[in-house]
Amino acid sequence: MGFCTTRKLLALLAVLWLAIMCYLWFPNLFAGISFLQKKETLLDSGIYRAEAFQMARFNKTKLTKEDLIHVCITSDENTIGGMIALINSIDQHTKHPVMFHLVVDATSLGHLRSWIENSRLHDIMFEIKPFPEELVAGKIKVRGVRQELARPLNYARYYLPQLFPDLHGRIIFIDDDAIVQGDLHDLYTMTIKPEHWALFAEDCTGSGKRVTMLQNVFSDYIDFKNKHVQDANISPTACAFNTGVYVTDLDAWRKHNITQKLEFWLVLNTKEEVYGNERGGGGSQPPMMLVFHDKYTQLDPRWHVRYLGWTRGTSYTSSFLKQANLLHWNGMYKPWARRSQHAEIWDMYFIPDPMNKFVPVRRNRNISTKSQ
Repeated sequence: MGFCTTRKLLALLAVLWLAIMCYLWFPNLFAGISFLQKKETLLDSGIYRAEAFQMARFNKTKLTKEDLIHVCITSDENTIGGMIALINSIDQHTKHPVMFHLVVDATSLGHLRSWIENSRLHDIMFEIKPFPEELVAGKIKVRGVRQELARPLNYARYYLPQLFPDLHGRIIFIDDDAIVQGDLHDLYTMTIKPEHWALFAEDCTGSGKRVTMLQNVFSDYIDFKNKHVQDANISPTACAFNTGVYVTDLDAWRKHNITQKLEFWLVLNTKEEVYGNERGGGGSQPPMMLVFHDKYTQLDPRWHVRYLGWTRGTSYTSSFLKQANLLHWNGMYKPWARRSQHAEIWDMYFIPDPMNKFVPVRRNRNISTKSQ
């Protein structure tokens, strides 16, 4: 009996020693086990996917809402490839956990999910929501030649609190014709002044002004002959800002009824001209300029290098673009189209569509294998 007891004790000590060594050698393995046993401490597993992967990647024993960078991207079937490239660029450069909130048209739900799950993006955290187009039905009027700006998804950026009612605190919105080259945590944690509602990049100075050859002031986008505009007490020469990239706080958005303020200008423009015939064009930007004109903090310009889609020719040097944290092909010439400057940068992050529905039409493409 004594001999058997001794053998059992030695075996137990050996198992215990092996367990301790595994814990010291492979801490991420035990973090993953701990996560699975305490899944209720994490976010809703029905929406937030691949939590175990995120645990291992960031070497954490648990993942809470405070750990996440929230990013919203909107797209429809015409531009969904841009959304994929943008997600891929963020995933490759951001050293912090990111939760992607993806808003698409109803017909693209299955397409987008299949694209993500059958590519290197299969282990990102994301949710996909269809945009309720009835929110903007009868509220959009685009004057000028760029009628694509009337697509409902272009206005989803107005409705983030309604789309994500359980989400609080900060969120980054990025247009789907952009690429991120820096750690998004730096953008997410930038200071917003206490009396302000968002971060935007100004357009009236620096490289943006030189590229567009506009003054980039409010009168380039807004009709100051309109009485309601005059009553808003905004200077026509006030510096314009671009709304394709912004950081905001959803609680502040709700508190100040920003969606309702945006809808006021949106609807008014269907009844009388508020914007659209000016050199800067129409779309979703002018109402945001009118609402946020004195309520925003200036964004670090390296986090929004834009106007890559305004001209066919090269507007920036390659060395300058390498220093930029975010590139934006706003304008007519998209990086997946036939003619676009510096499209080779976008190519590095584009992941071919496994369903072959979205195919860049640009000739002589040289897609890098880096994104595969």
